[in-house]
Amino acid sequence: MDDNNILQHLLEIEDQAATLIDDAQAAADRRIKEAEDQNRVAYDEAYQQLSAELETEYQKAIEAVKKQYDQRMDEYTEELRGIPRQDEKFSALAFSLLVEEE
Repeated sequence: MDDNNILQHLLEIEDQAATLIDDAQAAADRRIKEAEDQNRVAYDEAYQQLSAELETEYQKAIEAVKKQYDQRMDEYTEELRGIPRQDEKFSALAFSLLVEEE
């Protein structure tokens, strides 16, 4: 083989190697993108699930607080109803404070 043929043969091998490298890089990029897409889907699913669980817990907590509030208001209302009214004393006090002069 002469030098020209050897150089030509080496250039062909270099072109083949470059093609293999480009193909390998394209395959790696494709795999990376697929993995990123799968990870994004898995993340979104996990996020949605956790978000739904936290929303459910939040709603339960709100209901518990509302129930406790209603119960305390009912107890307070009953306590107020149990106190006897003293209309005459109140009227006399109001009259003495607002109308009577000292």
